[in-house]
Amino acid sequence: MSAERRQSGPFRAGDRVQLTGPKGRLNTITLEPGKIFHTHRGMVDHDLLIGLPDASVVTATNGDEYLALRPLLNDFVMSMPRGAAIIYPKDAAQILSLGDIFPGATVVEAGVGSGALSLWLLRGIGPGGSLTSFERREEFATVARANVVSFLGSEPANWTVTVGDLVESLPTAVETGSVDRVVLDMLAPWECLDVVADALTPGGVLLCYVATVTQLSRVAEAIRATGLFTDPDSSETMIRGWHVEGLAVRPDHRMVAHTGFLLTARRLAPDTILPQLKRRLSKSDYTDEDVEAWTPGALGERTVTDKRLRKTARAAQTTADHAVAAAENSPPQSP
Repeated sequence: MSAERRQSGPFRAGDRVQLTGPKGRLNTITLEPGKIFHTHRGMVDHDLLIGLPDASVVTATNGDEYLALRPLLNDFVMSMPRGAAIIYPKDAAQILSLGDIFPGATVVEAGVGSGALSLWLLRGIGPGGSLTSFERREEFATVARANVVSFLGSEPANWTVTVGDLVESLPTAVETGSVDRVVLDMLAPWECLDVVADALTPGGVLLCYVATVTQLSRVAEAIRATGLFTDPDSSETMIRGWHVEGLAVRPDHRMVAHTGFLLTARRLAPDTILPQLKRRLSKSDYTDEDVEAWTPGALGERTVTDKRLRKTARAAQTTADHAVAAAENSPPQSP
């Protein structure tokens, strides 16, 4: 079944709607006939919203006005249930750009986390592409599937989620040299470089998302050591918003600064030897002891308790079930 979540037109049952109250507080609801959205001040009837155009204003029982909008993908990923930390929209946008994610592309993703990047990748490849996602933990995969269904309305036919280790599962999941792009969001991406190189087509892009400079250094040197890729490029993205109101124009007091590093490299053709770049002498030499010190255990991996994962999975699945049920039970409406 293809993803059919409509992104424009009048609100329908099953749609997710973002309500902005008089103090700017956001609340996201899934429209269901007969349901009521309760606040500590008043109530908003879902039936008032169903059939209204997007970007309408409704009045609660206490007289407060609420702006109703369909959440953008950016809004959804920042508020959806999380089993694992998400890739922020600013980094997802760079992944789509630096990875050159194009309609019809064959993409491999590991790990899937809470499904935020999966949604961006699915949008980038379109219905003609395919996304194969790998996740080691069943709980994370459950949350990711539920979040994708909540936003899109159904699980896309061109998306496959495999629970297992990428090194073991990738060779049997895709044909050698058939993958256009590989995105690795994991603690130790250097452990997967051989199977990734086998899967990528010549000229295909490998993109790694890592959190620390030690991970960044280790994966960069590991990519160079394979001799199978171009020299890697590394970057990070920081966004600073601005307050603009009349003559009060200044940077926001808070900004989204470091979240992670992006590293990209391209697969070389078989038997190709990358020309050596002429470099000045530098302090870039390192020993085996230096590399060994940067083991996964020393990188500060964050863990999520099983109890929290089960709670998040239940919340994500409940939201997905409500969205699907409401859409199926709503009367057909003209587009």
